[in-house]
Amino acid sequence: MRVRIGEDASEEEAHAIASALAERFGEQVEVFAGDASDAIAVEGSTAEPPSTEEDDLGPTEREAQLWEDIRQVEEGGHEKYKERLPGQGKLFVRDRLELWFGENGLNFEDGRFAEWDAEDRLPADGLLTGAATFEGRDLHVMANDFTVKAGSMAEKGVEKFLRMQERAMKTGRPVLYLMDSSGGRIDQQTGFFANREGIGKYYYNHSLLSGYVPQICVLYGPCIAGAAYTPVFADFTVMVEGMSSMAIASPRMVKMVTGEDIDLETLGGPEVHATHSGSADLIASDEEHARELVADLIGYLPDRAGETPPRTRSQPPARSPEGIDSVVPQEPNRGYDIWDVIDRIVDADSTFELKAAYGPEIVTAFARMDGRPIGIVANQPNHRAGAIFPDSARKAAEFIWTCDAYEIPLLYLCDTPGFMAGSQVEKDGILEAGKKMIYATSEATVPKQSVIVRKAYGAGIYAMSGPAYDTESVLSLPSGEIAIMGPEAAINAVYKRKLDAIEDADERVAREQELREEYRRDIDAKRMASEVVIDDIVPPSQLRAELLARFEHYREVTKLRPDKKHGTIL
Repeated sequence: MRVRIGEDASEEEAHAIASALAERFGEQVEVFAGDASDAIAVEGSTAEPPSTEEDDLGPTEREAQLWEDIRQVEEGGHEKYKERLPGQGKLFVRDRLELWFGENGLNFEDGRFAEWDAEDRLPADGLLTGAATFEGRDLHVMANDFTVKAGSMAEKGVEKFLRMQERAMKTGRPVLYLMDSSGGRIDQQTGFFANREGIGKYYYNHSLLSGYVPQICVLYGPCIAGAAYTPVFADFTVMVEGMSSMAIASPRMVKMVTGEDIDLETLGGPEVHATHSGSADLIASDEEHARELVADLIGYLPDRAGETPPRTRSQPPARSPEGIDSVVPQEPNRGYDIWDVIDRIVDADSTFELKAAYGPEIVTAFARMDGRPIGIVANQPNHRAGAIFPDSARKAAEFIWTCDAYEIPLLYLCDTPGFMAGSQVEKDGILEAGKKMIYATSEATVPKQSVIVRKAYGAGIYAMSGPAYDTESVLSLPSGEIAIMGPEAAINAVYKRKLDAIEDADERVAREQELREEYRRDIDAKRMASEVVIDDIVPPSQLRAELLARFEHYREVTKLRPDKKHGTIL
């Protein structure tokens, strides 16, 4: 090899360069300084280069045996139970983990060898715990193996479950429960049922985690007795059609105790809990759909309390805000779909409704505005005129409480005649349920915006975060009205005797209409704005822009509350 260097290099420098190159390339190097014809020559090193051959050592028989043991554990319960799963429309638990988290499933697993030496075959004691990455988020995960004693819970599995919860308290990361359990293992209850560190502590830990990290539960089978409490303690519960159920007792136990002959679907299937009890937030059509729902849901939630929810790219609304005024009828008793308003103010394809079939007089949904998650509480005039019933009040209270826990700002869209009256709703606890909704609204410290879309009658204005409720802004559309009661009820209450005294029917109708118009002038948005009851009347086409500006301005707010342990309402 020949190399020419600068002519001002010294002989020592030229020799050093030649030596370095010769050692590097293993051959003779001649170095010429400038135009000189004499060269400094250095022979290359004859040393052997480092070996690049791989180490010939490999796993021993000991490691090979461990891999075989792991394979046996991951096979799950007896093959006959695995063969039944397809007929039930569901996956083996480790195939389910692959569906959720990819080919490798969990990032790591804890307690894999639980009950390894049991006399019966109890791989992992029928309950898997560990960590996984889901939609870019690190989660703690629990999953029942239904092929092992029908996913029932016993001592070692309970220990694993509790450890996972306690570790979630340390990390502040969300928890995903993939439930498929028949409850506690009755024939092995010693050591896990009533102990300090037994199954009862599940719900103690659920309570500690509540509002600290999101807890999401998906039900894949019959969750009976104690197993049914994890879904109801979770912040969000997904049931799968034709597969999920939950109940305080099995149909056989119900018949034994009460004499009622009932099947599990009728007792505690998805329709029961989505429509009547309110225990199910979402219903999936199959396993894949359940994963899709949770993937969407988690995008609105932070990892833990105190963190800002994740923001995405802003999108214009799916429908033009220009149409809002045409959507909202001027007549207070005419029905319309509040989604026709929502779709004109939030980012396109960003809404995610919870408990849609339960208490449908109120819509509770996540959405995004300018890419930021918000929680929407909206009266639905298409259902019973948007009156607030016990179910819808409870649903709203829980949703408000959850949004406040996870720093999700709230948008109230008010169009309600108020709380429903009557003997049946009194029996159903309208006052108790209404109290909870008002309390949740009062206690929420996240930024809140309230819009009087049309009518706000009675205590409905309180529940929907009216002027008295520490709301950052109370706005109204020109169709808005705020009053103790609606025109019909007010005229009947104040003028009934005078109207009854009018004998001519046409004259009476005319007088009623006159009184109605007078009353509505006294309660309309302009009167409320004149008295500074509300902050502003917004042109409907500008409602989205107005809300974007106000949510941006009130991104961070400080709300003082009395120094106390906690309230007593919820």
